[in-house]
Amino acid sequence: MLCLAVACGGCSAIPDVRNATPIHNPFPQLKRIAILPFFNQSSEPTLDPTAVTEAYYAALQSVPGFEVLPVGVVRNQLDVYSQIYGPPRTGQDFQAFAQMLGVDAVVQGSVTDFTSYYPPRMGMTVHWYAANPGFHPIPPGYGLPWGTKAEKDIPSEVVLATEFELARQQLATQTPTVVLPSEPSSGPGAIGEALETTVQPAVAIEPETAPTEAANIAETMLPPVALPTSETMLPAEWPDPSGLIPDAPQPFRPVAEAQHEPVLTHTRLYDGADSKFTERLANHVSVSDDKRSTNWQAHLSRTDDFVRFCCRLHLTEMLEARGGADRSDLILRWPIGRYRSQ
Repeated sequence: MLCLAVACGGCSAIPDVRNATPIHNPFPQLKRIAILPFFNQSSEPTLDPTAVTEAYYAALQSVPGFEVLPVGVVRNQLDVYSQIYGPPRTGQDFQAFAQMLGVDAVVQGSVTDFTSYYPPRMGMTVHWYAANPGFHPIPPGYGLPWGTKAEKDIPSEVVLATEFELARQQLATQTPTVVLPSEPSSGPGAIGEALETTVQPAVAIEPETAPTEAANIAETMLPPVALPTSETMLPAEWPDPSGLIPDAPQPFRPVAEAQHEPVLTHTRLYDGADSKFTERLANHVSVSDDKRSTNWQAHLSRTDDFVRFCCRLHLTEMLEARGGADRSDLILRWPIGRYRSQ
């Protein structure tokens, strides 16, 4: 009888299976957020950066765990700050503005590329600056279940981004330091002359005074270097994968090391012809309760819908890569034709 019912129902008895992955705020120290007006750095003059700012605000406000200041309030306070101190340009300026607002972080973003013609395209770069200069950058992969059974469920693109960032930080400890003169002369041969002035001529050392004078010369010419221990043979500041796992609580507060870099950074370019992008768009449209009679292809032709989804996906990817993804919800939807009387 069950087989007969399925046969009679036809395709209307087969549900559309979708997976919705909700996200949340994985950073309890970054709760109150202010979003600065986005910049339009693309070659499309008709793009409204205010619409992008409001779309990012709506996407962030919908994430549990965040409290976002209204865009208008932030804009008014930014005008006041700019009249007194000038527009914020450096990381230290953004941190000072966040402290003035009484928020945990400010978001500074820009649209780097945009076209509304099919296939639409939108590039975004977003930086989060923490009001507390003691908060340091949070790399991709931080807080994910490394070394557990759930590690196999980490998306491959997140694993690749984590490995790339870890390798970048490791190579930073191996990059030679280039010492340049403080006031190089001008002209075509300035670089060559500067290099000549930094190279010390060879010193002839008599045999009986060689050890002492050699030590003095080495002490004056070479900067102090922290030699690696024989156990690790790695620099003391060498980044390793264990840094991706949060430390256990400490009995005392750590000593703050002030820095002015963004604590979160995410840069992406979304192309309406990319299969991975359209797959996520189709999944988003199918699980939403949009009352308009539409499909995911229509979102590519409506600029407002395309911009809103790009902002939402940009935020989702940034949080997913840092432990902000919840367990996926399995959603089954049947075509509306099943509920109509035959």
